[in-house]
Amino acid sequence: MTIARTATPSTARAINDRLALNLLLEQGPLTATELRGLTGLSRPTVADLLERLQRTGLVAVVGERGEQRRGPNARLYALVASRAHLAAFDVRSGGVSLVVADLAGRSLATAEVPVEGDGGPDTAAEIVATLLETARGAGVDRLHTVAVGAPGLVDPATGRLQSTGKLPAWHAELLAELRLLPGTEVILENEVNLAGRAEYRVGAARDRDTFVLLWLGHSVGAAVILDGRLRRGFSGGTGEICFLPVPGTVGLPSADSCEGGFHGLVGSAAICALARAHGLPADRAGDAPAAEAAVRAALAAGEAGGGFLDELAERIAIGAASVCVVLDPGCVVLGGEIGRAGGPELAGRVERRLALLSPLSTEVRAGTAGGGAVLAGAVLTAGDAARRDLFGEP
Repeated sequence: MTIARTATPSTARAINDRLALNLLLEQGPLTATELRGLTGLSRPTVADLLERLQRTGLVAVVGERGEQRRGPNARLYALVASRAHLAAFDVRSGGVSLVVADLAGRSLATAEVPVEGDGGPDTAAEIVATLLETARGAGVDRLHTVAVGAPGLVDPATGRLQSTGKLPAWHAELLAELRLLPGTEVILENEVNLAGRAEYRVGAARDRDTFVLLWLGHSVGAAVILDGRLRRGFSGGTGEICFLPVPGTVGLPSADSCEGGFHGLVGSAAICALARAHGLPADRAGDAPAAEAAVRAALAAGEAGGGFLDELAERIAIGAASVCVVLDPGCVVLGGEIGRAGGPELAGRVERRLALLSPLSTEVRAGTAGGGAVLAGAVLTAGDAARRDLFGEP
């Protein structure tokens, strides 16, 4: 037998406060009348919660609605976005990109910190010093939450980063340095998972609660979102499809190398080699920018680049089909440097090829979260955590 429980007055107030705060976050400044219409709450309840939220410093009057008559009903209430500040990191082997943002997720300042080779003993400390300097330059003296996107496995139980390749030592040292910041929560997440969150919340999959982001860059990976939830797996390895054994590579992957896996088919070096085989210009460096340039060159070449694009689409579809027949996501989003460069043209070719490999109907879309998808996902993650703390969300 199920026993119905009535919310206590304090619980009801907390629920109403969260509802109003989220509406102010999503829709911007609102009048009390508009809040009543959106929430269905009574006039006294809305008046009470607005007074309470103003006392906490989370909400303030920011003006009046012009079309309303002057007086209390015309006052515009807004979330005080300066109530807490966030930072987000996109950590790569060659350096980091970072952004400082307010509670609403608006960027206040950005910085790039290149790192040569494997870095030095002070690399992590120098990056944190750059973060603090960037924050102070934006008028921020304390960071509530920092979210870090990094390559590798993030253990769901311990939150520790485990490399699936060779990561420079400063990656772990950076996390240790950040965790020394007083009063700051530090969240670590796999960078492709963060990009998947960005596509889900502000990108190509906003209308989907189930999809897979296929990240195509220097290497390959995937973010899996099922029923609106990011799935990590037992050890945090969901989506490590660079290790997926596929035909067409030199051999099989191993526990410490993905060279024989899907990475060997659609990693940036493989894409550059494929472009050269089709007579297209491709830098022999074989890094992600070179592969991105090769894809753009193929698109610009029109019919002359069609053979390369078809073969690249076929390679991508092989890995995508393996994911789709297991998960049946209904939608695959192509992200990363290669997905961004190929756009709808490459996505369409992959979708047509995928339809021949799998009996499951799967739409393929080009990612729209852009080159800053990892940072965007990190800002969203930091903001969610900060608001859970400040709004009292469960």
